[in-house]
Amino acid sequence: MKKTPFITLDKAKEIAAQIPTPFHLYDEAGIRQRARDLNKAFSWNKGFKEFFAVKATPNPYILKILQEEGCGCDCATYTELLLAEAVGATGQDVMFSSNVTPELDMAKAVEMGAYINLDDATHVEFLANVAGDKLPETVCLRYNPGGSFSLGNTIMDMPRDAKYGMTEDQMAGAINRLQKLGVKHFGIHAFLASNTTTNEYYPELAGNLFRLAVRLSNATGAHIAFINLSGGVGVDYRPEQPCCDIAVIGEGVRQRYEKILKPAGMDDIAIFTELGRFMLAPFGHLISTVLHQKHIYREYVGLDACAANLMRPAMYGSYHHITVLGKEDAILDHVYDVTGGLCENNDKFAIERSLPQIEIGDIVAIHDTGAHGFSMGYNYNGKLRSAEVLLHSDGSFTQIRRAETPADYFATFDQTPFRFDV
Repeated sequence: MKKTPFITLDKAKEIAAQIPTPFHLYDEAGIRQRARDLNKAFSWNKGFKEFFAVKATPNPYILKILQEEGCGCDCATYTELLLAEAVGATGQDVMFSSNVTPELDMAKAVEMGAYINLDDATHVEFLANVAGDKLPETVCLRYNPGGSFSLGNTIMDMPRDAKYGMTEDQMAGAINRLQKLGVKHFGIHAFLASNTTTNEYYPELAGNLFRLAVRLSNATGAHIAFINLSGGVGVDYRPEQPCCDIAVIGEGVRQRYEKILKPAGMDDIAIFTELGRFMLAPFGHLISTVLHQKHIYREYVGLDACAANLMRPAMYGSYHHITVLGKEDAILDHVYDVTGGLCENNDKFAIERSLPQIEIGDIVAIHDTGAHGFSMGYNYNGKLRSAEVLLHSDGSFTQIRRAETPADYFATFDQTPFRFDV
């Protein structure tokens, strides 16, 4: 399927006249529609709630849009909790899923009244000590089944190699201890595969967790209040990849809910999700300008963006589609490596990619950067993180984060013995 940018060359030029490239651009209309589609797909479950994975796109303007569409915040750190708090997300609009958790972070989650998802059985006493007489009435536990997670004959991921979660026996022990401490309700959480592009992942995961819920309830007498399917629903980074159908996914989860939980008398369980990539990735572009061309053993085009703006291709070898704006229908009769300016040879957005003929000054849109794009940025080589821009449905736009300056880069130094002329 052809990947089409949500911005035209003329609009990119209009924005760039005020906010120089590179910048991350987000499509507000697309984000809102994705949230509505998700909520509709799970509307059969009266307690359903999406807790957006803040790590994917940690910008309060984005969080506010999603909050307006009924979403909460999934946070993993103190700073992410502060972001959630800044947009008015507190209490049970926040899911705190952390590991190797500092006391400061746990104390903040307790103070906010967030759902707390414990990653390890030893964290029961840790939470009890931090919370004191403010121990929550509801606590979530993260599950790791070990082994491999498979769909049919296809291994999707290897939970046994993951640092997250606890065994079923450890969960039962944790529940028993928490009940003695006064906890009344429990949640179950698991994340067993990443960026799946099959409609079967969530239903299969849900079936596993529903059966686990029944076993734990029978073994401990605990009331299971919710099951959090976490993330893992992916996006079609490549044009030829299948695209997940959230309506089909929601129906698959419903069927397993009816088959497993309802006969056990557990059909009051709420379903939660923690989607980040699925919610935001397709609705973000990294907009960049071609600065240079190079003709040696390969043809190279160099952008004003680099891996410091989007590290996934350099870090994982990930594919991100590239559109040369204004040349959407041109013949792809040239082959380029598309690079950034870092002093590292893996700073390449594309390797031997078929593209139309590219000229210096062309503006490109790198697709599917709305999640894990800006958020994974860094300052290697003294590169400065770019601006973020929100494109509204009426064509207007708002800068929702300014680009860094050299003054920002130097701000954390003790400047007493030095002088930085910026």
